[in-house]
Amino acid sequence: MKLATRIIHTGHTIDPTTGALSIPIYQTSTFAQESPDHFGKYDYARSGNPTREALEETVAQLEGGTHGFAFASGMAAISSALLLFSPGDHLVVCEDVYGGTFRVLTKLFSRLGIESDFVDATDLAAIEAAIRLNTKGIYLETPSNPLLKIIDLKGAAELAKSKGILTLVDNTFMTPYFQRPLELGCDIVLHSGTKFLNGHSDVICGFAVVADKELASRIRFVQNGFGAILGPQDSWLVLRGIKTLKVRMEESQASAVKIARWLAEQKRVTNVYFPGLPDHPGYDIHNRQSSGPGAVLSFTLDSYELTKKLLEQVELAAFAVSLGGVESILSYPARMSHAAMPREERDARGITDTLVRLSVGLEDADDLIADLDRIINGPD
Repeated sequence: MKLATRIIHTGHTIDPTTGALSIPIYQTSTFAQESPDHFGKYDYARSGNPTREALEETVAQLEGGTHGFAFASGMAAISSALLLFSPGDHLVVCEDVYGGTFRVLTKLFSRLGIESDFVDATDLAAIEAAIRLNTKGIYLETPSNPLLKIIDLKGAAELAKSKGILTLVDNTFMTPYFQRPLELGCDIVLHSGTKFLNGHSDVICGFAVVADKELASRIRFVQNGFGAILGPQDSWLVLRGIKTLKVRMEESQASAVKIARWLAEQKRVTNVYFPGLPDHPGYDIHNRQSSGPGAVLSFTLDSYELTKKLLEQVELAAFAVSLGGVESILSYPARMSHAAMPREERDARGITDTLVRLSVGLEDADDLIADLDRIINGPD
């Protein structure tokens, strides 16, 4: 079956007990056992819950993995995966990384004795040059947040495997509908499921997916021990959201392509970052490893005054943190997603005070363009 069909027919479409076309919400903390010698599949809901398990298996299947793990947030998923590493280990991380990931690596895991070097991961030679004898992991985002840089996942995975190193990839922007890093040789796929997977701006959640049984056992131990699990009601909401993943991603992507092309023609727009534009430096690599450019783009304006005006006067896109909802969301990375990154680090990466990020929702693309045009090309 094609992925669009598998999104609906995941094996968790019909409740086997009642025939309901919706998996029940098992709102319970514990499960009765038959005897001390015969425990059932579930005992305590932190360790396993049928609703959460249905979601975990669904996300794993869509990513082409064998095991999925649902967490209370995207950062809980990322932090739990990073707990696979030990004091003295070293990580190579793409420099254009989500601000929350940068913060947890530099402010928390560094205190635990886990070192990180941030490199331009669009250059495989730069990744290789940063690898040390104690390097245990390579952490990547592609397209990256917020400049949508593209990393050769297959090349990075091959490099990592030749050195016995794990490759972790944040696949939030693409979702498994457009990109499946495990199929390219990567080891762990991470998501802020809050974004496109859920798609309705009403749940905070995260995922880790793997294809290797031994690696799955290690993550399961962390998930159970650390305990940052997703609750059953939120699990059910994400299961429901995933059912419309194809139509949401296709519609939002079509609008994003139209908007990106329009922005690229505007005199007061100085840069447009979107892998769907042929002049994007990662265009060819992205097309090899993904089936579409997605629905997130970033752009810079010619002044801070215009940037501030756009953020304050936009009507059809919410000025808000996050992305991936049915409504368009306009974000300001310097003071939102990357506020945790020191200014000198942001400036070095091109995350300037005139950069904005647009997550395109399901509104009519022409209406969104008209709203942007009213501000960008309106009177000062």
